[in-house]
Amino acid sequence: MSSDLTLFSSPELKDIVQDMRDLLSQSHLAFLLGAGCSKKAGLPLMPQLTDEVLRHDKIGVVTKKLLDKVRELFSGAENATIEDYMSEIVDLLSIAERRSRRGATQSKVSVGGQEKDAIELQNALDEIKQAVSSAIGDKEVDVTTHQQFVRAIHTSLQAGKAGRGIDYFILNYDTLIEDALGLERVNYFDGFSGAATGWWEPSTFNIKPHVKVTRVFKIHGSIDWCLLEGDTLPRRIRSGIKTESAKNHILIYPAATKYQETQRDPFAQMLHHMRQSLCPSEGKERVLAICGYSFGDPHIDLEIENALYKSDGRLTVAAFMSTDEPEGKLSNWLGDSAISEQIRVYANKGFFHGDKTLKLDNDTPWWKFEILARLLGGER
Repeated sequence: MSSDLTLFSSPELKDIVQDMRDLLSQSHLAFLLGAGCSKKAGLPLMPQLTDEVLRHDKIGVVTKKLLDKVRELFSGAENATIEDYMSEIVDLLSIAERRSRRGATQSKVSVGGQEKDAIELQNALDEIKQAVSSAIGDKEVDVTTHQQFVRAIHTSLQAGKAGRGIDYFILNYDTLIEDALGLERVNYFDGFSGAATGWWEPSTFNIKPHVKVTRVFKIHGSIDWCLLEGDTLPRRIRSGIKTESAKNHILIYPAATKYQETQRDPFAQMLHHMRQSLCPSEGKERVLAICGYSFGDPHIDLEIENALYKSDGRLTVAAFMSTDEPEGKLSNWLGDSAISEQIRVYANKGFFHGDKTLKLDNDTPWWKFEILARLLGGER
């Protein structure tokens, strides 16, 4: 196992790795974790998830026909996923609901020649979400890497130090981080009261400034969040439990629909806390470490960008990326002298910090979640 990490002990990298560990040992730390962090556990990345959902037995004939028409609308698009298709249906549902509320005689929307009303679209969306939940939740997963990561963050990097507050902003629908935190006996708050089955109680996020706790924010929802009949806020329902309610929508939201959802609770509350977390008060600093995320959610990207400019240099972003060098948003931020010193990119073939660049000839997989967990745990 340790032989995989020998390159990180090379003269050109060992100081950078130690600096990285020191950075992530700071008192005020947050993580933004995307789908890439769940791959090692045995969960599919988005292309594989898309394939599984499209052929899943929870999708009925009517929904399958609708999905086929939606997919046709994406002909020629590169790498369209089930999240794109869900977003399209959510947009169509919004149109149908708006027409229906206003009493329009033509409240249905046309999808590839099919006429669909709001109820039909909602039913289709529910079936797709059930398929997504099943494709993720029914798998046997290996949480070992997540436990190793949690152990490194909450134990190895805190050796000899007082406890610290850590915020996890999770873009995945799975529950791997929560499971790992529980297995490692790390107390955390996730906005729910109760236990495996619980109810939304956002006051659990409200902590006194001097109290250091771990908080988990599921920014895109979760496979164990449901909306019951008569509720406007989510419940956490343990898998296998049948409720009396006729309404049991799974609350997961693809990135493209997030702007609409951020105007509502619970997402409005979570993003409020995210903004507070990333804009520390004067005299304090915050580190945001990003792993398994390729900057594909414009709304989240904007939140980070706004925080960088508003933090007056007190926010540092450490991004672990599979690309050979920074691209897109990261490249833009590094090119902006106003915030470039706040950006550190651990790319596949180099390290980039402000105007300092170390380019490497060989692959440097510190961006892999399992490698990062081991490095943070002190392995060499």
